[in-house]
Amino acid sequence: MATDRTLVTRRTALGVLGAAATLPLAAAGGAALAETSQPAERPRSYRGDHAPKPLPFDPKQLPGLSERLLVSHHENNYTGAVKRLNAIEAQLAGLPREAAPFQMGSLKREALIAANSMRLHELYFANLGGGGVAEGPFAALAGAQFGSVEAWEHDFRLTGLALAGGSGWVIASYDPERGALHNVWAWDHMHGLAGGVPLLVMDMYEHSYQLDYGANAKGYVDAFFANLRFAEVDRRLGAAARDREPEEKP
Repeated sequence: MATDRTLVTRRTALGVLGAAATLPLAAAGGAALAETSQPAERPRSYRGDHAPKPLPFDPKQLPGLSERLLVSHHENNYTGAVKRLNAIEAQLAGLPREAAPFQMGSLKREALIAANSMRLHELYFANLGGGGVAEGPFAALAGAQFGSVEAWEHDFRLTGLALAGGSGWVIASYDPERGALHNVWAWDHMHGLAGGVPLLVMDMYEHSYQLDYGANAKGYVDAFFANLRFAEVDRRLGAAARDREPEEKP
């Protein structure tokens, strides 16, 4: 004779089977719910996947600029800007729709500072590692715009010394609309010629020279010019000139 524990009524059996039959559906529904609850992929503008580029030269080989200075500049200031930009973009991607305008404004400002710092540092390092002799297309443009290459260089150097004290950049910027060249005073990574193409970039923040020169900004500017790679500057000018749209005839 069966005990109470082994007795199973038909109704109980049907109930168990019915519950079992619904398990795959419930599991599937749960998986679908979990899938829809996953965060959406970040917009391309906010992916935060920027990676630092290596130094394009041997930091032991630049006369007047020490390996210690160049490596510190690259690892701390430039790489720091890249990491900061990635973090800011992650915050922008996660900003809720009900965020206050000042929250967006603060993040946008910091994103622009970090992005410009990253890009200007990349241009800066890429135009170093040469012998400092200008004799190609950039020299021709500088001579045509300033009267001579020497006059252009004096203007560029003096602009740099105006920033001595550690506060900005000097950018030789090409104006595609006019085919002109301007030496731009750029503070806080935020200033530049609208529509201009950076051809030559000099960092005037203290981190770019203090380890070697202390407060002697002029000594750093001399070393910067001695190590310029004008072949890279000529390449940038060539690319900018090719992209220049032809002027409309009246």
